[in-house]
Amino acid sequence: MQTDISHTQSSWMSRHKLEIAPFIFLIPALFFFFIYVVIPILQSLQLSLYAWNGLYDGNGQSTSTFIGLENYRTLWVDPNFWISIKNNILWLFLYMLSVPVGLMIAIFLNQTVTGIRIYKSLFFFPFVISQVVVGLIFGWFYNPDFGIVAKVWQFFFCEETINFIGNKTVKCARPVPDILSSADYATYGIIFAGLWPQVAYCVILYLTGLNNVAADQIEAGRLDGAKGWKMLWYVVLPQLRPATFIAVAVTVIGALRSFDMIAIMTQGGPYGMTNVLSHYMYEVAISEYGERYGYGSAVATVLFAIMMVFISYFLWRMYQDERRGA
Repeated sequence: MQTDISHTQSSWMSRHKLEIAPFIFLIPALFFFFIYVVIPILQSLQLSLYAWNGLYDGNGQSTSTFIGLENYRTLWVDPNFWISIKNNILWLFLYMLSVPVGLMIAIFLNQTVTGIRIYKSLFFFPFVISQVVVGLIFGWFYNPDFGIVAKVWQFFFCEETINFIGNKTVKCARPVPDILSSADYATYGIIFAGLWPQVAYCVILYLTGLNNVAADQIEAGRLDGAKGWKMLWYVVLPQLRPATFIAVAVTVIGALRSFDMIAIMTQGGPYGMTNVLSHYMYEVAISEYGERYGYGSAVATVLFAIMMVFISYFLWRMYQDERRGA
């Protein structure tokens, strides 16, 4: 009887080994994903229902107090939270410029001319450097004393005079703007800095897609009289749909989880006007001045919910594309 059972199990395994194999390979990844992603998310959701300053008593017990949804009620009337939401929407809207700009640059670089590899390297460079380095570079660019923006401003709006002693003085019709200290322009300055590496990433995606464009469809389009914008719109772009989907997905997620550039360039200032949800969560929970772990977890939960909306949509689209391709 035991022999029959083991033979039945063996034959079932042999018949379904192709279906079972992917799950066997996924088990280690799912194990670490559960430990390092799922469990922290659940702990953050739980902590958002408590008021806690991060301390423990002498017995090693948490000093947290259960307050239910009070943290979320406080968020609703917190002006800094709504400023962060507004800035996240601004990041999301303006960050999408990286997709069409990346496409145009990729089309320009998709040529076989002398020196094109040098141009490609120059456009790829922002993608391989750290966001911290990008933030520092643009912080110098925006410096009102010696930055490139100041020099350009002085060239157009200022004039240099020399007095009778020989000392040089610069007089400007308008003062040189200090972008990162302006509540009106600081967020735009940070987003512009973030677009630099994001455009480079989109360029890489589109160049990969352009290498896979079917040459026979291009020739067929030319025979039908398609050229210029018509060739791009009706022949090239439909074949770049997978690259566009990935570019949009990565850009949306990057805009929502923006943190590095803000932490390096303004630390959320001036007066919290450049905060986004991720940096505001850090500010109220674990920064030098923050000790509201429960409140920070509530901010993180809201950010997680917003991201899940977009991620769920992208996953649903991928599933639909897989079904159509099957």
